[in-house]
Amino acid sequence: MSATEKSSPARSPQEFATAGHRPHVVVVNRWRERYAEFTRYIDHAANRVSYVTTEVGTGSVPAEAHDVVLVPATDDLERVRAVVRALAARHGAPESIVALKEDDLLVGAALREEWDVPGPRQPEQIVFRDKYVMCRAVHDAGLDVPAFAAATDAAAVLEFGEAHGWPVIVKPRTGSSSAGVVRVDGPEQVAGLSLDADPMLVQAFVDATICHVDGVFDGERLLAWRASRYLNTCLGFRVGSFLGSVEIDDPRVNAAIGKAAAGFLGALSPGRATVFHLEVFLDEDDLDADGLPRCRFLECGARVGGAEIPFLWREVHGYDLMHAAWQLQLDRPLPPVPATAATPSATGEVAGWMLVPAPAERPCRITESTSMTGRREGPYAEVVLRPGEVLPDADAYYEHVGGRFRFRGATAAAVETAVTTTARDFRVHAEPLTFSTTTA
Repeated sequence: MSATEKSSPARSPQEFATAGHRPHVVVVNRWRERYAEFTRYIDHAANRVSYVTTEVGTGSVPAEAHDVVLVPATDDLERVRAVVRALAARHGAPESIVALKEDDLLVGAALREEWDVPGPRQPEQIVFRDKYVMCRAVHDAGLDVPAFAAATDAAAVLEFGEAHGWPVIVKPRTGSSSAGVVRVDGPEQVAGLSLDADPMLVQAFVDATICHVDGVFDGERLLAWRASRYLNTCLGFRVGSFLGSVEIDDPRVNAAIGKAAAGFLGALSPGRATVFHLEVFLDEDDLDADGLPRCRFLECGARVGGAEIPFLWREVHGYDLMHAAWQLQLDRPLPPVPATAATPSATGEVAGWMLVPAPAERPCRITESTSMTGRREGPYAEVVLRPGEVLPDADAYYEHVGGRFRFRGATAAAVETAVTTTARDFRVHAEPLTFSTTTA
């Protein structure tokens, strides 16, 4: 069915609340992998669950789906809006709308406003999507955030660099996965920047360790959380280095990060529960008034972290962050947090993950790959394509890579050794896909 097909006017959910009614739930999805376990979150027999998805995303759509409609991109609001209206004409007005991927959060919020269903609205989401608004909220709360400004044009970047020093970081205000992020080392590089396509932000460069913090915030405190150090950087992954992460088991560092994270989330989501993926700068040589390492704000998303984070939380810590995100988007209670997930000290096990970049420009066909599971210092789980399989050019950037690996161990040092050893020994090669046309 065409996404532009005309449909009947929107009707309120109450019109469909008749005896035997099966509520209509719309899920916007682009993942092939089962980052979210949809059939565990909602009874597909008791509800009409429709999926708006990309072709690649059909891989995670359950067979129990009531209806499935393909779109080229799930962050195209007008296209998705038209599809949802058509689904409503067939199955009734949606009573819940879920969009869990970072780039789809604002689409989901806009659709909830249109259909007046429970869940986060755009004003609640924009502070987690627009990095200028985000940094302003943290700054206005009196918390530690590096200097930033709107990069409206080249003159604004030059003025910022002269005031705060070089290098600077220029990035899209609503980007993800480090797409479009550029390090500018001096004024001579400013003329080459592309500042017209999307609203941009300029930030002071900070030479410090970058950590990510993942978990659930209830509007006042962290209900469940883990802090991890990146091995290499997200920006470096864009240009060919592996990207890894290992959870922190140093109580002093965790105390500093937990304190800072609670403050940052309190500024961004006061009184509102959210799942979160927060990134901070950690400087262990610069101590605060409590003698703890200094943590400075980088950015934060109101969503589950990407890469292997959802799997590690389910498999190692026994808590499903995606289920928590699902519940919040339906304005329902959070799943209970087990003791093993509440704090970094709740369990003796440390988790980590590692990604290897695509071996050729996507889409590409894998010609060689090596399994790394079963080794003494290796991952407990992996996603590695076999020779002949195609790595698609799909929007879920950290999903479709050269290799994905998950680790667990007794200490952070042991997990880091396993990550770096796997990165050193893993091999993957591919050939670009070529397309030819013939004429009769």
